[in-house]
Amino acid sequence: MERIETDVVVIGAGVAGLTAARRLRQRGRRVVVLEARDRVGGRVRSERVEGRLIEVGGQWVAPEQDRLRALIGELGLETFPRYREGDDLYVDRSGARHRHAGDDSPLGADTLAEVERLGDMLDALSQEVDPLEPWTHPDAAAFDAVTFDAWLRSQSDDEEAIAFVAPVVAGGMLTKPANAFSLLAALVMAASAGGFHALGDMDLVLDARVVGGMHRVPERLAEEVGGECIRLNTDVRSVEVRAGAGAGAGTGATVTATAAGLAVTARAAIVALGPHLVSRIDFSPALPGRKAQMLQQYSMGDVIKVQAYYDAPFWREQGLSGVGYGPYEVVCEAYDNTAPGDAGGSLVGFVSDRQADAMYRLDPEARRRAVLASFAAYFGDRALSPILYHESDWIDQPYTRGAYGTSPAVGAITRYAELVRSSIGPIHFACSDIAGAGYMHIDGAIRMGERAASLAA
Repeated sequence: MERIETDVVVIGAGVAGLTAARRLRQRGRRVVVLEARDRVGGRVRSERVEGRLIEVGGQWVAPEQDRLRALIGELGLETFPRYREGDDLYVDRSGARHRHAGDDSPLGADTLAEVERLGDMLDALSQEVDPLEPWTHPDAAAFDAVTFDAWLRSQSDDEEAIAFVAPVVAGGMLTKPANAFSLLAALVMAASAGGFHALGDMDLVLDARVVGGMHRVPERLAEEVGGECIRLNTDVRSVEVRAGAGAGAGTGATVTATAAGLAVTARAAIVALGPHLVSRIDFSPALPGRKAQMLQQYSMGDVIKVQAYYDAPFWREQGLSGVGYGPYEVVCEAYDNTAPGDAGGSLVGFVSDRQADAMYRLDPEARRRAVLASFAAYFGDRALSPILYHESDWIDQPYTRGAYGTSPAVGAITRYAELVRSSIGPIHFACSDIAGAGYMHIDGAIRMGERAASLAA
């Protein structure tokens, strides 16, 4: 058994864990980062397929994500804007395709008015909610007791309007059906992005990308932390806290993280994992009961990211932006994903929650046909014949188990409140899934990594 002593041990080399390690190193602390995967980056990853760089994880930067934008600059990286010239496409319940300018709406006047009314209500409510402490809202308990779907239906009987509004949070962000999370969880998601209208504005949410791929962010972080401080293929299965002198105040306590053939002892630990993965670790003493119960209330959503590459961005020739959306489609949203210098053009799309469930029941070839048929519903038959097709499915990744992130069960936000980010003695937690601003985004991972570093320092 190899044994190492250090100041802080970080479990998880995603963006949150690497950010924490970098900050601690900048403060002169000794750090060891333990990562179960064979790479750094967590849910930020790229692959080379047939000579093409494919970003299979998080890839976009929004204007309000100031911590991510600042870090990109600190790491010497650059961004480029998403292509958005031309008309967007909307496919309705009947399968009819509606072409429209980005600022116009394809909806009928009555439905559009209802969408705007619901959106304004949600925006006003989300502006009242503190995404870091949503349980402090005077109506938090009531908001947390009703599902998002039930609330929408209590406000409107326009099915198309509901189908238009719900995916802004459900399929588009939490990647769960709207009856699987509370109104309060929806408001937190919106508040974390600056409000419901900001969350639904794809020109903001999907504003820019990192030149060379978002994976360069965790790779540059790892370089600054130092390769000698990072152990890959190291799956931590137990964490033991031993009290020292003056243990009543936590003084002198040590934490030992153990993986196969390795034990790292430190005076503090940062667990930079999604809440749903923390239970993979055997803690001694065991985590307090309510903390353990709280972790059980957070579950992953599910989305399949699909990308199709063509010999040319043919939609641009037709005056289209590459944006396609339809709540009834297999691919509920699609975008031009062509990077500067790419040969040809590419589309990226997302298959979320119940549509993802349906796709998992198909064999790979049938799933490919269904996805490309959905691309064709937006962009025509040329979309049926890509030169390269790629699916990114995180549900079978043992150290991820879904995407984009975890969200709490109905009632869990107010039931457990501040326990979501609470430390346990010298053990601190960091993950985008427990962030306020930047919740479930790379920006939130950075914020939580910085917070954990300040606690562990």
